[in-house]
Amino acid sequence: MDYFKIFIIYFLAVNLFSFILFYVDKMKAKRDKWRIQEKTLHLSSFLGGSVGSIAAMFLFHHKTKKINFCVITLIAFAFNIFIIYKLFNLMIIPQ
Repeated sequence: MDYFKIFIIYFLAVNLFSFILFYVDKMKAKRDKWRIQEKTLHLSSFLGGSVGSIAAMFLFHHKTKKINFCVITLIAFAFNIFIIYKLFNLMIIPQ
């Protein structure tokens, strides 16, 4: 299996995981139950799941009014773009 396929599988899995984390946290918030820590949600975003995080935030209207949370999520998205750019450069132009 080549690196590109591994990257795609990882990207899809981490974004699905992040999306599910946000969904679970939203459901727990509605039921006034124990919540997932914000640092866990941010970690999932920084590990590559920022697209899933952003999609869940808008789809479930979750954490969208918390400006600091949104800013950190956008920073995670920019970080993910930077890492993807670097990885593709390494795959296309081996050093």
